Amino acid sequence: MRLIILDRDGVINADSDDYIKSPAEWQALPGSLEAIARLTKGGYKVVVATNQSGVSRGLFDLATLNAIHAKMVREVATAGGRIDAIFFCPHGPDDGCTCRKPKPGLLLQILERFEVAAKDAVVVGDSLRDLQAAQAVGCPAILVLSGRGEQTMRAGNMPPSAQVRVDLNAVANELVP
Repeated sequence: MRLIILDRDGVINADSDDYIKSPAEWQALPGSLEAIARLTKGGYKVVVATNQSGVSRGLFDLATLNAIHAKMVREVATAGGRIDAIFFCPHGPDDGCTCRKPKPGLLLQILERFEVAAKDAVVVGDSLRDLQAAQAVGCPAILVLSGRGEQTMRAGNMPPSAQVRVDLNAVANELVP
């Protein structure tokens, strides 16, 4: 099985310093839906792994988060793709959980559920914490320059094995020529 694990905000959809708090605020990045469709057609299982501390901060509830994700899944399907699962951490940075990236909990859950070795799953994110979570479990990692990716690259301290691509479309073009 070919597995790709995508961060949500900044990779699939536009990010916001004020959080994505409603389905109306969720807007796909140019080319991202088509990229997921290409990955799906190329035989990849596509899984989303996303920190959603807005839940613990009281900015939105689980029903709203589910509605946001339902919109994302619908739009991906309309483009001809599929999201096979969505894993999220609802905790805040000080909650002490093991699932909030850069901790590896979400990725470990995904690898276990899909019965895939870490070396056989690709993690795509726009932040250092995405890369650190991938490194912690042994997954190859790709930083995309969309979202906060350019800031992440400029800040440095990236794992040496991390690759850099312009956006999710570029990743899909490379993985599914």
